[in-house]
Amino acid sequence: MSAEQLPDKKGFFGPYGGQYIPDQLKDIMNDISHEYDMLREDPDFIEELQSLYRDYVGRPSPIFEAKRLTENSGGAKIYLKREDLNHSGAHKINHTLGEVLLAKHMGKKKVIAETGAGQHGVALATAAALLGLECDIYMGEVDIAKEHPNVVRMKILGAQVIPVSHGLKTLKEAVDAAFEAYVKDPITQLYAIGSVVGPHPFPMMVRDFQAIVGKESREQFLEKTGALPGHVVACVGGGSNAMGIFTGFLDDKSVNLYGVEPAGLSFKEGEHAATISKGTPGILHGFFSYLLKDEKGEPAPVYSVASGLDYPGVGPQHSYLKDIGRVNYETAGDKEAIDAFFKISRLEGIIPALESAHAVAYAMKLAASLSKDETILINLSGRGDKDIDFVVEKYGEQYGVVL
Repeated sequence: MSAEQLPDKKGFFGPYGGQYIPDQLKDIMNDISHEYDMLREDPDFIEELQSLYRDYVGRPSPIFEAKRLTENSGGAKIYLKREDLNHSGAHKINHTLGEVLLAKHMGKKKVIAETGAGQHGVALATAAALLGLECDIYMGEVDIAKEHPNVVRMKILGAQVIPVSHGLKTLKEAVDAAFEAYVKDPITQLYAIGSVVGPHPFPMMVRDFQAIVGKESREQFLEKTGALPGHVVACVGGGSNAMGIFTGFLDDKSVNLYGVEPAGLSFKEGEHAATISKGTPGILHGFFSYLLKDEKGEPAPVYSVASGLDYPGVGPQHSYLKDIGRVNYETAGDKEAIDAFFKISRLEGIIPALESAHAVAYAMKLAASLSKDETILINLSGRGDKDIDFVVEKYGEQYGVVL
């Protein structure tokens, strides 16, 4: 089955995905799925979304040849898909505009969501402000402190930021809290899930909205170099930016795809979030996929220096692609990501999101193992404005940044 035909009608990518939710929520999800199936074929909806991508987001985002990073790494040429240049600073705006447009067509009054690094929250608050809907964002207290600039941005945009104080107070708990709020009123509000996770149709829907990244990348790289990239690299937490760019190349067997998960501090429980690399299949937040579990079989505590990657699950299509061997899932630890953060900042003048820095870290190692006539395309999924205070406070001295 080709990429365009997945998932099946019940929302499964092979054995992964589906709707593991109460019957009353299945009815709501099926309504969303039905509405989306109609709108995705509606020329007016398509044109409205495309015009927003073009005139509001600033698409297409460019592809940039990172010559100094290439020289420093040795080996293959490194290129960057500059999703960090999108309005609101990351790839998240691609699907939040689609979700808020869908909510508006369905007559919803409010959109709600979780956020970890804050980029999905900012993007949803941005889309809600533009299209005139209320917006509630659930965010763990740890991430609120860590990602303060994005919290301020969300509030300026008119969103209500709701702190989550239970458990580890990070992304998984924020998802839990947002789901609880949604179940209380699924009629007047839409839960705008922030990645290719959750019950069907969200893994499909978010992927479809993000697929513009892969479509553009394929066309741009061919035009720029006369060939497809040999290797495409993206970070993976829930997996939306990776799924977006991978979709453009899934049927091109000559293109090697790499999803980079956070190895954190170590592979001990609670010190990483490498779900596909270290997890096993299970159910979380209404879908079946790879999952990091504790000794009781419950979702395990997770950690990453990048708030947007510390999630114990992963999108079901990623799990399927892992099983069939189409995507190589690798890891990068905190130290590697921080080193890559400073290297690309100082070699290319681009401060990346810590999430994206994981992809850069792995791509640098990959480049060194390849010949100079090979090419690597990194999806630089977001910019690092949100991370600079945290990075300088924790790592600045060792990299010569003393304020």
